[in-house]
Amino acid sequence: MSKGLCEELKAEGISNQAVLTAIETVPRHLFVPENLRDLAYYNEALPIGGGQTISQPYVVARMSELLSGENNQRVLEIGTGSGYQAAVLTHSFKEVYTIERIRELYDTVVDRFQTLGYTQIHTQFADGSFGWPEHSPFDAIIVTAAAAQIPQALLDQLSPEGGRLIIPIGDPQNPPQRLSLIVRHKDQFDQTWLDAVLFVPLKPGISDNP
Repeated sequence: MSKGLCEELKAEGISNQAVLTAIETVPRHLFVPENLRDLAYYNEALPIGGGQTISQPYVVARMSELLSGENNQRVLEIGTGSGYQAAVLTHSFKEVYTIERIRELYDTVVDRFQTLGYTQIHTQFADGSFGWPEHSPFDAIIVTAAAAQIPQALLDQLSPEGGRLIIPIGDPQNPPQRLSLIVRHKDQFDQTWLDAVLFVPLKPGISDNP
């Protein structure tokens, strides 16, 4: 079924081969609740608990494709969620760093990565708006929640040599938002506005309820 989904995404304009390979090979049904696995290979978002969703495959592929550049060594993801986006990114980046603020989701996804053998994915339970400075700079940063403005910490942690940041920007209470792509060249940040999207809000702090 993933092959059919891959062909659908090609028809919608996704052309990056690493991303298409990821969509075809990453088992999305293992990243959604068991009662929703029959829907895993439809091009739609699905609830995963904690008030969060797994994004529709087109959005995952689109954001992954936008992150691709000359340097694809290290990527930071803000909002691990189900872990599907991080797994897709392993096909494009050597090392994936991902932060989740909801304990329920974090504990589940750490076990999932271990079970599936994703040793190149590094996880942290924290407030993602502060990034992960110990491992910066990052060649790319992806934010999978909508923010009213871009956290300065994430801009600071982008590689000054063409680092790329993709983030949904807009009022989470008044959707849709717009994807924004920022490319850093030393102290200059070039911003491009892209697709209309719908994401859960980027919230501060952590939710430590088990």
